[in-house]
Amino acid sequence: MHLPPLPRAAGFDDAPFAKRPGARVPLAGVVCAGTRFEGLVWGGVRRDGWTATDEVCRLLVGGKFLPQLHLVLLDGIAFGGFNLVDLPRLARTLGKPCVAVMRRMPDLPAVERALGHLSRPERRLQLLRRAGPIHQLHGFTFQVQGAEPEWVARALGRLTDKGQVPEALRLAHLIGSAVVRGESSRRA
Repeated sequence: MHLPPLPRAAGFDDAPFAKRPGARVPLAGVVCAGTRFEGLVWGGVRRDGWTATDEVCRLLVGGKFLPQLHLVLLDGIAFGGFNLVDLPRLARTLGKPCVAVMRRMPDLPAVERALGHLSRPERRLQLLRRAGPIHQLHGFTFQVQGAEPEWVARALGRLTDKGQVPEALRLAHLIGSAVVRGESSRRA
């Protein structure tokens, strides 16, 4: 798979949300060419719900950004608590490599315990496992569907200004926080 010098990516992150069950969770999607901001989509899911995959698809399918993208980035595999993304279905529906980027290796036993407190824990665990193995390459930690891990690691490097957070995800975090709280948070 060819990697252009300036890959285009959409990065999705949830904004701050109420901790009550079923709360609405804003979802920011930022499109970047390399590290340059090019566009924004905005949506939402429910806390611990089941619509994360459908919402990302709704925000991209039929829109102007999808044909331009080389990959889709998610800040982790879930939004709004444990509204898990079906990563293989997302990649298949969008026809693009889809990558769940993590800042560090997750504590999988703790995640599994937390899932046990929610509705349909077996289904949530199945979605988590379907996302595939967690890779740690070139300073990035991620799961991917639709591309080889080495290609993804190189793409993430071209999409990152500094550190291990691609610019599209960093901006999605800052924008979501600013819209909800009136100012961006310190951690991005």
